[in-house]
Amino acid sequence: MAGWSHRYAAVNGLDVHYVEQGTGPLVVLLHGFPHTWFSWRHQIGPIADAGFRVVAPDMRGMGETGGPRDHREYGPDRIVGDLIGLLDHLGEDRAVFSGLDFGLFAAYDLAYHRPERIAAIIGLENPFFTPSEESPLTLAARQAKRHFNHIHYFTASDDADRDLAAAPREFLRKLFYALSSDYHYLDVWRKPPGTTYIDALPETPPLPWAWLTETELEFYVAGYSRSGFTGGLNWYRAMDLSWEYRKSYEGKNPVPYFFLGSEQDVDLEAWHGADPLGRLGEHHEDVRAVRMIKNAGHMMQMEKAAEATAAMLEFLAATK
Repeated sequence: MAGWSHRYAAVNGLDVHYVEQGTGPLVVLLHGFPHTWFSWRHQIGPIADAGFRVVAPDMRGMGETGGPRDHREYGPDRIVGDLIGLLDHLGEDRAVFSGLDFGLFAAYDLAYHRPERIAAIIGLENPFFTPSEESPLTLAARQAKRHFNHIHYFTASDDADRDLAAAPREFLRKLFYALSSDYHYLDVWRKPPGTTYIDALPETPPLPWAWLTETELEFYVAGYSRSGFTGGLNWYRAMDLSWEYRKSYEGKNPVPYFFLGSEQDVDLEAWHGADPLGRLGEHHEDVRAVRMIKNAGHMMQMEKAAEATAAMLEFLAATK
């Protein structure tokens, strides 16, 4: 923590918060939901020490970064504008972008819009936009008729905003555990339609865990207690809009690409079709390296911090 600097900027109509450390080529770390910049706490210092300028922003509507209440303001054009605006604010022509979940999809969107602003992408867990003839929210609604589906729960009404805001600590603790290697996340699908997310998630062992302390969890609890969950849920509510928008993309991601996954990741298991690693070349023009981490779930940069950081440093060395 000693080298972190918290900064704020007016970017693309938003008040954006980001954490910065180091000097050198720029590396931007993009989180998903329900995360903040703090999910990169194990990577910021080591990457800076390796000779890079590291910036980890709070993404639109999450953490200390503002965000509209209208979900239509969370489409790819708005998010790409956020990233370009951040680069301009930092005075940088381009950066290596690394991300997870929505953060990684934002980097993919930027690669299609403005590839000259990206030196490379280091993708965690989500290897590509999965082609689909059915819109994401239509698929989620159809699945939710048979069993609990978190995307449908998040997007079908405003109930999720209230439910999560009423119990942020319970939700975050349960979800982080469910996404770890100690639980098979897809077991939440065993719950019947109409179940709330908090009730669908498993009970957890008491903190601390091997990779998360009570104090670390409190960073997230405090952040979402302050911001609420609407901004984060709006990324889900914009999924159909994003799906429609991305139909205009042509060809493969044109920038150099590195992939880092974990063997017990739910997204690789359930949301990217059969043999996603074998199909990376169908979606990226220049696949430089692929690594898989054992005994790790979805949030490997926290759960297996040393291994994830080492792989990212190896990838970054190849971009200099």
